[in-house]
Amino acid sequence: MDFWGTVLTVFRRWYVVLPVFGATIAAAFGVYSTVPTYYVSSAVLALTLPPSGGSLPTHADSPNPLTNPLLNFDHGLSVSASIIIAALNSSDTARELGVLEGSDTDYEVSNGENNLESLATGPLVFIAGESLTPEGAKDIVRRLIDKANAELIERQQGLRAPKATYITTYEAVPPTMPEAQRGRKLRAVLVAVAVGSIASLCAAFAVDSMAAALRRRRASRQAAAAEPVLGVPTPPRRADEPAMRR
Repeated sequence: MDFWGTVLTVFRRWYVVLPVFGATIAAAFGVYSTVPTYYVSSAVLALTLPPSGGSLPTHADSPNPLTNPLLNFDHGLSVSASIIIAALNSSDTARELGVLEGSDTDYEVSNGENNLESLATGPLVFIAGESLTPEGAKDIVRRLIDKANAELIERQQGLRAPKATYITTYEAVPPTMPEAQRGRKLRAVLVAVAVGSIASLCAAFAVDSMAAALRRRRASRQAAAAEPVLGVPTPPRRADEPAMRR
């Protein structure tokens, strides 16, 4: 059926389409109120070297020159950032933070890109936390920052690095104010409206098809009643019966 045929069917069966579409709108409001709103907070950590650099001077009387940590980035910081990202995204860390499958709280740690093969692209660690409450979203981000600092210290201690050369983190972007994310609610509403619209069209076509079938059946019965009955002989005319005028 073409577009205008569909439009005519909808208008012809408006008494079917309107109730179904009204039920769809009610269902959409129900879905919108049922689907929870999640809040998202984020932060960015920058890994930095101490002002004296990442190595100790050979001679105590010739110390390394002091450098601004934000001007002292090298490839080693990028590798360290990728290690921290991998550690924070591990299942062990998730369990330690209480983020289990099906939990109301979730998080994502990355280098700002979706390509996992390019982790070592810079000394930045992007953290995003999601929860049903603003407090929960900000709390998981703060706990991830603390975990990143603890991981850095633990790994450097394990490698017996001089404490004066320890890599530290700088909160380039502190945990942001949580923002409500209504994308899930809107997607659920759109799905409900789409399903309801299809259901209303199907109901209109179904009623229209049933009405057409009833019309054909009624027309067949009327045609059968109007035709002479086959196989029944016409009674003979009596002699005293006057002939029918033509």
